Amino acid sequence: MKQTPLYNAHVALGARMVDFAGWKMPIQYQGIKDEHLAVRRDCGLFDVSHMGEITVSGPAASGFLRYATLNDPAKLQVGRAQYSMLPNDRGGLVDDLYIYRRDETEFLVVCNAANIAAVVAQLVDVSADYDVTVEDVSSQWGLLALQGPNAASLLAHHCKEDLSDVKKNRVRDVTVVEQPVIIARTGYTGEDGFELFCLAENVAALWNTLVNAGATPCGLGARDTLRLEAGFPLFGHDLSGDTNPLCTTFSWVVKDKPFYGREAMWDPQCERRLVGLVLQGRGVPREGYRVCSPDGAEEIGAITSGTVSPLTKRAIALAWVDSDYSAEGCELAVEIRNQLLTATVTAPPFYD
Repeated sequence: MKQTPLYNAHVALGARMVDFAGWKMPIQYQGIKDEHLAVRRDCGLFDVSHMGEITVSGPAASGFLRYATLNDPAKLQVGRAQYSMLPNDRGGLVDDLYIYRRDETEFLVVCNAANIAAVVAQLVDVSADYDVTVEDVSSQWGLLALQGPNAASLLAHHCKEDLSDVKKNRVRDVTVVEQPVIIARTGYTGEDGFELFCLAENVAALWNTLVNAGATPCGLGARDTLRLEAGFPLFGHDLSGDTNPLCTTFSWVVKDKPFYGREAMWDPQCERRLVGLVLQGRGVPREGYRVCSPDGAEEIGAITSGTVSPLTKRAIALAWVDSDYSAEGCELAVEIRNQLLTATVTAPPFYD
């Protein structure tokens, strides 16, 4: 198992450590519910140093990423970021990504920890006809996510620069704890906040400063419930190598332009669609649970992610279901321990 530079800090804080995508990571400290609510109501801090960082640089970097990914990073101004996806050649995905434009000829691509090798291989393969350099720099970086309504005020006390102009999806270089840090107003929780990139050897000092300033340490458990409450997909669960994003609520990512794998992806039939569900009654919808027609007579899909929302106390889920049952407001049934619970197709986020 790999360890992030903060492994000892997590152990010292009493974190429960688990294996995740080949990494030893904290699943929780004091409890998933408390950590979840800290992010919704105050400020939480996540170690996400296991994520992959890849630089794409060179004269053709902009045009290359425009072709290699589904969104359009060529339209990004320097200092801007966007959510995107990396397509394969069969109409599915290699991973979902965040892309940051660092200057005119350099981009930083962040991918999921489990997919670093696959993403690098795909980018290298597609870049053969472009004047670009693709480099995996993941081991050089530490990455923290400071999330919550009070994240900006907490960070401002420890940053030399004025953060008032760092709006959503913007990225800039600043100094925090006397160290150079790249901050981006992005995140995976549905709350305001920042992701902070720093050299791996500096991340412990940054973590300690923010925790001592009042940020609640949060583990992967709360990260998962927060992203699900916000309706964000998780690759390997809600998205996969066979997922056509045009059959999801993230179809807006797929821009009408030339891109790798377009012929296989474009204009799908969408026999199934990814939807949000809110359950009536008590029960926890787990991945793999059957989704049925309202009378339970026909299996029409399956849960891909599910939990009970720590904020609303309601059972929520993402699921792939037959397109005929995917309209918002449609009532379905989810089978939990041989019982059928009514579920309503609901567009995320699952909270106000």
